[in-house]
Amino acid sequence: MSVLRRAKTWEISESEDSDADFRPALNRDVSLEDQEAQSSNNKCKTLPSSPTKKLSQTCALSPPRSEGSFTPSPARKRRTKEEIEANRQKANERKEERKKQRAARAQEKEERRQEQQRRKEAAENLKSLRPENYIKRLTVCIDPALLQQDGSDILLDTLAGLEWKFNIDNQQLAHSITWTRDLPQGKEGQVTVEEEEQVVLILSLADFMDVVISVKKMLDSEGGETETGTVLSPLLECLNQDAKKLVTLLVTDCELDHRSLCFPEEMLQCKLGLNNLDTEEVLVYLQLYKNISLVFLDSWQHITDHVCAVTKALSKRPYKILTEQSELPFCVDGSWASGVRVERDGSGLIQVWSRQIQQLNRVSPAVACTVTTSYPSPQLLLQAYQKLGSEEERKGMLAGLLVKTGGKERRIGPEISARIYRCFTAPNSQLVLD
Repeated sequence: MSVLRRAKTWEISESEDSDADFRPALNRDVSLEDQEAQSSNNKCKTLPSSPTKKLSQTCALSPPRSEGSFTPSPARKRRTKEEIEANRQKANERKEERKKQRAARAQEKEERRQEQQRRKEAAENLKSLRPENYIKRLTVCIDPALLQQDGSDILLDTLAGLEWKFNIDNQQLAHSITWTRDLPQGKEGQVTVEEEEQVVLILSLADFMDVVISVKKMLDSEGGETETGTVLSPLLECLNQDAKKLVTLLVTDCELDHRSLCFPEEMLQCKLGLNNLDTEEVLVYLQLYKNISLVFLDSWQHITDHVCAVTKALSKRPYKILTEQSELPFCVDGSWASGVRVERDGSGLIQVWSRQIQQLNRVSPAVACTVTTSYPSPQLLLQAYQKLGSEEERKGMLAGLLVKTGGKERRIGPEISARIYRCFTAPNSQLVLD
């Protein structure tokens, strides 16, 4: 049996076989990948656009696309250094402007707060100056020597009943009563004590006789020194140290039937042998040269009433001074004070001018109205005075003006005319017009 052997049709070497097999296989692989990519793209194009199946059916090889317009974004322009610097400078300017605005608002807020604080302090200060509140700052200082006299307990009981502050302390003048007031200073609550100028010196009749004799001897010796050990010597020394002190001598145990404020001439003439001229001389020295007042009382009840009256007067003085500080007291705002309000347009000045003339004694509103009608301002009145040549003509310039009151006419007269002239032209501010 013959054995047929199939012959190998091709005998190819290993190098030729590898080169021949690589090329067609590579070409086939590339073509297969292109076909698969193309088929997958086609499938993606044919997929429905349902929103529920869009994410699950999106091809992995194709990138997701937005549903909006496909307009490409413009390329960003790069800024130059000058533009960057300009923008930075504008930003800094805006920042500084905001800082200035915040600082201005903070300053305005602080000013409003300070203004409110000043108004509050001014209101509290004004309230504290009222007599019913200011009297709580006063303290009545009593010399211990007065407590040895009979009836001095009346003064202490009265001050305690009125709930006024008082203390018993040695005074510069024996048998004297003084007053002090508390002045708050600063925000820490510190209080300073200031002495009032009022001094009440309580003397017996014998001590007062000693004062009169000492004054008479001093005047006879033409201002010689007083004897040491007398009542007058420490009194004059106190007045020399502080000339603003106002001393009032309260003479007790007086056996006079009349208890007036006048000087008891009969008593001095009987007990001291002084005549009327000597009495007047002593009185002038005490009251005018040393500013010493003299009051005769007969009991401690009257002394207590006098001390209480002085205390009340001291409590009313600060508020009274505050209300009298206005430069034009005749131009007070408010109908209760019969004042006149001057507006910015000048209305009301003629009423003020009329009120100023009415401040003179015996010048009625009708006379003032006549003067202001003829001369609507003080400047016009002064110009009219300057046009006249002599002093007599100026004094009588207003005398012939007619004043109409109640259907009757009369003239101002030379007396009122001369008084108005002196009031507006006299260089002496202390001149007495009447």
